[in-house]
Amino acid sequence: MKLFRNKAVWILIVCLLTIGGVFFVYENHQIDIAHSTFENYYTFRGCQTLVDRTDTYGDCKLADGSTIKIVKFNGKWYLDGDLPMCFGKICF
Repeated sequence: MKLFRNKAVWILIVCLLTIGGVFFVYENHQIDIAHSTFENYYTFRGCQTLVDRTDTYGDCKLADGSTIKIVKFNGKWYLDGDLPMCFGKICF
């Protein structure tokens, strides 16, 4: 195909893949930061008021008045009911 012989098309494809890869890595890093501590996840979820907190969970109120529960799972913080699916030591 003559389309892929054009150097400009290859440069465009490589640039788009690079930009997509950088965006993926950046977003994945931001999510890892959010899950790393209770305070980070509290802010990430938009909590306004802390209702209750222990070493393994915390309840907070959102701006709309609803309450959510944040739980610690495998050393990271998640929304209760939104935990990763694990098979042995591999989690998704």
